Amino acid sequence: MSATTLNPPARRAWRLPPPLVLFGLCWLALMLAVAILAPVITPYSYTALDLRNRLSAPVGMGGTMAHWLGTDELGRDVLARLISSIRMSLTIAFGATIIGALIGTTLGLLAAWARGIVEQIVLMLVDFSASIPFLILALAVLAFFGNSIVLFVCLLGLHAWERYARIARGLAIAAGSQGYAAAVRQLGASPMRVYLLHILPNIASTLIVSMTLAFPEIILLESGLSFLGLGVQPPETSLGSMVGYGREYLTRAPWILLSPAFVIVLTTLSVSLIGDWLRDKLDPTLR
Repeated sequence: MSATTLNPPARRAWRLPPPLVLFGLCWLALMLAVAILAPVITPYSYTALDLRNRLSAPVGMGGTMAHWLGTDELGRDVLARLISSIRMSLTIAFGATIIGALIGTTLGLLAAWARGIVEQIVLMLVDFSASIPFLILALAVLAFFGNSIVLFVCLLGLHAWERYARIARGLAIAAGSQGYAAAVRQLGASPMRVYLLHILPNIASTLIVSMTLAFPEIILLESGLSFLGLGVQPPETSLGSMVGYGREYLTRAPWILLSPAFVIVLTTLSVSLIGDWLRDKLDPTLR
């Protein structure tokens, strides 16, 4: 037989994703590049003041090439602040997503392995966490303990951890009853080795999809809390804080608010599209 008849699955595996997913991948790659190269590509310092050019319009609306996206109420360059905000928001979102996934997956695997009273305690914590509105909890914690980047990231990391715990527990119990897990146990492997080296890799695809679905939620939560003044504090900046400051100048200088809002919408949309696509590709029941 020819190579053409032998390898049709390989050709299908390399098929390009749909156009919307491809757009999402390109946009997310652009945002990651901007976040990594922010110190190099920023035209000005995001805290530099230029009071002579306060509320200067962007290019295309009567502005000059000195400030591509205009300036804010203190003459700070909007493009420079947008680049720094992208870096800050993505750092917070990635850190919080990883923390939530680690906490939830660990507790889910622990419940699947120990069962009994330990499982009941984990499920009770899951139900308790799911019953509390996270935004109210975040407002209370930030108002009582003050704010710092580390506390903010850890607090956002508690968002949706119960989702990972439920998924990890259910999939681990199902995987533990399959033949390969029983065979490894009979060979004398410890429970930690069974769960970390054999069961976890088999359920990782579902957990990764859950992370891509939680990532845009955390971006929106960070934006909302920063918009309310309880997120990233000055002189640091984030996408949400830019929207919060720009709302007071919406009629006079809409570019202050529209630029970060545009980035928030496209980034969350892109991650959601990629998450849906990964779910369809990695879920064997949908093939």
